[in-house]
Amino acid sequence: MEGETNADTLPVLEARLEQAQLLKKVVDAIKDLVQDCNFDCNDSGIALQAMDNSHVALVSMMLKSESFSPFRCDRNIALGINLTSLQKVLRCAQNEDILTLKAEDAPDVVNMVFESADSDRLSEYDIKLMDIDQEHLGIPDTEYAATINMPSSEFQRICRDLTALSESVSIECTKEGVKFACNGDIGSGAVTLRSHTDVEKPDRNVEINLSEPVALTFSLKYLVNFCKASGLSDSVRLCLSNEVPLLVEYALSNNSYLRFYLAPKVSPSKKHPAMHMLTNMTDWRRGVE
Repeated sequence: MEGETNADTLPVLEARLEQAQLLKKVVDAIKDLVQDCNFDCNDSGIALQAMDNSHVALVSMMLKSESFSPFRCDRNIALGINLTSLQKVLRCAQNEDILTLKAEDAPDVVNMVFESADSDRLSEYDIKLMDIDQEHLGIPDTEYAATINMPSSEFQRICRDLTALSESVSIECTKEGVKFACNGDIGSGAVTLRSHTDVEKPDRNVEINLSEPVALTFSLKYLVNFCKASGLSDSVRLCLSNEVPLLVEYALSNNSYLRFYLAPKVSPSKKHPAMHMLTNMTDWRRGVE
């Protein structure tokens, strides 16, 4: 039968995506932040959570079981995968190919089958798994002071434009709107967005919800990295509160999501007079435990 593994027993995990491009875009978006990570599989779906090496950024992905058809996971398993290796294999798939993930009990490989949607072509690959000792981070529930929904292409453009001037961007949210500003050696720049609703062009809408003013500074290098996920969703949600990490969320179909958290830079102090120090993501978690 097509796509069947060589093993006599049924795989513990079998997850079929109608289009391979979803997983391809997710991996492309996070591979420069995280090298090795666990894909945690259970009956709810496939999740991923990992920090970058500097403990400044955190990525959290959830592909709900409804995103797959069919989806079966008989018991909880963690698939430790090198993302560069995964990307190489995924490049062998066309965007419209049907992708099926399979794994056996206590697997040492994950099996990937690509089926052409319009021909009889079928390709099959095994990726060696890694034993990754990865702490699962409890992300605290946060009531954010400001939430901005905007076109993902607009956010990407702002970050790219400002990175030509500076390494950092200040995001200030007030009742007047949201302002992205930077200062650098060659000059300064700012982009201000106000709430905007266009019934005829909803993909251009900007929605700002604010309970109190917020002003934080972030590394543009990381934000530009996050924007690699723009192809996954037409809109992006930014959530901010003073002194906690920024949440950048790309909503996917079937209540799935790709989220990035970025620790803010703190102002220079007597302790660190020479530079803006990045708040450590682990410290943020400890502070709410």
